[in-house]
Amino acid sequence: MTGFDPMSDSGSIEEVPSQSLKANKALLKARDVQQFTVGADDDAIRLDRRFKRHMPDLPFTQISRWARTGQIRVDGKRVKPGDQIEAGQVIRVPPAEQAKEGTSSRARPRVELTEDQIAFARDMVIHRDKAAVVVNKPPGLATQGGSKTHEHLDGLLDALQYDAGARPRLVHRLDKDTSGVVLLARSAGSAAFFSKQFSGRSARKVYWALIMGIPDIADGIIELPIGKQPGTGGEKMQVDEENGQTAKTRYRIIDRAGNSTCWVELQPYTGRTHQLRVHMAAIGHPIVGDGKYGGKEAFLSGVISRKMHLHARRLRIEHPDSGILDIRADLPEHFANSMAHLGFEIAMGDELVLDDGRAPPDKTIRKKMAKAHSKTMRKEKRGERRARGDKRAETTKPGNKPPKAKARTGRPTTSKAGPPKGGPRTR
Repeated sequence: MTGFDPMSDSGSIEEVPSQSLKANKALLKARDVQQFTVGADDDAIRLDRRFKRHMPDLPFTQISRWARTGQIRVDGKRVKPGDQIEAGQVIRVPPAEQAKEGTSSRARPRVELTEDQIAFARDMVIHRDKAAVVVNKPPGLATQGGSKTHEHLDGLLDALQYDAGARPRLVHRLDKDTSGVVLLARSAGSAAFFSKQFSGRSARKVYWALIMGIPDIADGIIELPIGKQPGTGGEKMQVDEENGQTAKTRYRIIDRAGNSTCWVELQPYTGRTHQLRVHMAAIGHPIVGDGKYGGKEAFLSGVISRKMHLHARRLRIEHPDSGILDIRADLPEHFANSMAHLGFEIAMGDELVLDDGRAPPDKTIRKKMAKAHSKTMRKEKRGERRARGDKRAETTKPGNKPPKAKARTGRPTTSKAGPPKGGPRTR
């Protein structure tokens, strides 16, 4: 009796070599590999930034893992997430569960804005062209959302799409309580262009602030490294000489109101978190209303608002379509009211010449510091002479007895009865 032969022609099962199985798996895997060609809008940007633009829900850890294991290739070569890519290059992306480029299976549903939200967003616009939208952000509105922040500028950008193919992109940020100029890019290409200007420090940003007290130096440079303050979760920064990042700020006094406060122009030469606020507090002149870094000493009494008086007044940056984009943003209501109450004229601030973005040389700074020190010493000497003069005037007033003469060493201050030798005593 013959049994069923599994190797017969009818319903046979052929044993496949292990190498062939591996080849078939590789073939199936290769069919799921995606390849994308870098477009002109993504020219000269980092590889990880391209993924963030076109696959926003793909975590950075996944990108790093693929790059580390050689699964991401650019023109067939291994790359790192921070490597720069060029237009025309082909990016190989391994198969994954994420959706195709430009979409996401985990993307949050698009929230429809109300008519009031759309009107509010568009009222902020102070400039619009083919490449950019510029808004004047009010104080109290965060630039981006967070765990406890649900109302923010980023959530209103759908209202500012207008006739563009996509919503505009943020290319820089302002603190929640800081008002003023915020630049939005209307395409991936313009976003890359503007981002390069900010990272290369060629974009010029001018802030206005009211600060407590009057600095001794009217035009100075603050160069103090800044790092995160331990125990605050990164919510608060501090001057950190050992581990902080380099930070440099220029300030210029525009006008002053007695000795209590003054109006200054601030230009950051670096872009550290809370840089202007930390630097001004570090030199003993916190920004008015900045209780976070200035404490109780950062508030003025009377009618001056307790809100922070820091405003991004001006942005000057190259435009991708040639030329220069130079935008100014009006002050918020509380800041403008404080300026009027203190007698400051807005035109004075706009008359200052914008520098080229390079800090003055050290020799110039030392000269200014020496001049300020000499001025302080002269004031102190004048004060001492004035005090001595006031004291003399007090002792010579009518009715005041003149001070007794000091006794000479070894001699009596008065003589015994009878005139001294040498003749009669005269008065």
